[in-house]
Formats: sequence, structure tokens, C-alpha cells
Amino acid sequence: MRCPYCYSDNDGVRDSRIVEDGKAIRRRRFCNQCRRRFTTYERVEGLLQVRKRDGTHQDFSRAKIELGLRAACWKRTISGEDVEKLAAEIESHILDNYEKEVSSEEIGKLCMEFLKEVDQVAFVRFASVYRSFGDAQDFVDELTPILKPRPKTKKKRPAK
Repeated sequence: MRCPYCYSDNDGVRDSRIVEDGKAIRRRRFCNQCRRRFTTYERVEGLLQVRKRDGTHQDFSRAKIELGLRAACWKRTISGEDVEKLAAEIESHILDNYEKEVSSEEIGKLCMEFLKEVDQVAFVRFASVYRSFGDAQDFVDELTPILKPRPKTKKKRPAK
């Protein structure tokens, strides 16, 4: 492993821990050249294929899910750590329910379901890209099922 700071390949592992319910290993490393620390993660890759809309296939990548979630949650109150946890939950659900292949549409639907529970603005942002909204009516159609009618309040008349 090359150090991300000085690019030396002379490092040592200081600590290893199982994370993400046993699906990954986090390693704390120490560069013997520049003396800086960095973290690496080890995961099994390439077992699950994603079928894209155009019919092509790619290896499943949690990083792509996390990237889409981060874009949807940009400038919201959701922390980076919460986005990582959300991506890990989605990945876990996918790996538990699909053996060899999953469609990109299914992944998108799952992301929207999870985001709907966390932040409605992030949900709409994600849906607008995922579903390729063309105009304002598409937003209205997507929001209508999740909007709750607000109780009507009487307007106060200005004092004279």
C-alpha cells in the first residue's frame, strides 16, 4: 500500500478492525517514511453485477451509491458519517437480497426509499436526477404522495 502523502510503499499496519457487520476490515496504517497515519478499507469486490439501463453490466460499487447520496444531501443537515451509514445499509440490503445481478433501477429505488426516511429534500434531489425530471410537474407528481396537508390557520388582521 502506498502512502497517500509521500507515496512511499514502506508502511506498517497498526490496527485492524472488522467493520460494517463483518463485511469489511478497517486498517490503520503508519508510513515509515513520512511518519503520517492513514486508513484503508478492505472489502470483497466484483461478486455482484449491476445491470445498467442500456443493458451493460458493471461491478457493484458502494462508492457510487455514496457519491449519489452525498450529492443529494449536499448542504443539508445530514453528516458525512450518516451518509456513509446510509450507503452501508443500502449495500447490506442489496447484498442480502441479490446474488449475482441487480438492476440500476432497483438500486435507485432503494436509495430513494432510504432517503425518504432521512430527509425529504435530499429525497427529491435524488429523485430528480434518478427519474430525469423534465419540468416542474414532475416534481409535483413526486411530492404529492409524501406531502401532508397542513392545518389551516386563521390569518390575523393587522392592527389599526
